[in-house]
Amino acid sequence: MTEATRISPEEARRKVMLGQALLVCAYTDDAKLAQYHLEGAITLSALQAQTGELSKDQEIIFY
Repeated sequence: MTEATRISPEEARRKVMLGQALLVCAYTDDAKLAQYHLEGAITLSALQAQTGELSKDQEIIFY
């Protein structure tokens, strides 16, 4: 397992826009999810539904 690293918001946006990373909103509370959801992000439950389809090399950015 790779150690988590911090990246800047600009780097995260660049990677997501280029299709190099998947952006995941890790909030499970509906109110927080609605408040903090970013364009292009998927929910944690959506990520869990896709786990069998994702490449093991897929970069995932959690916020």
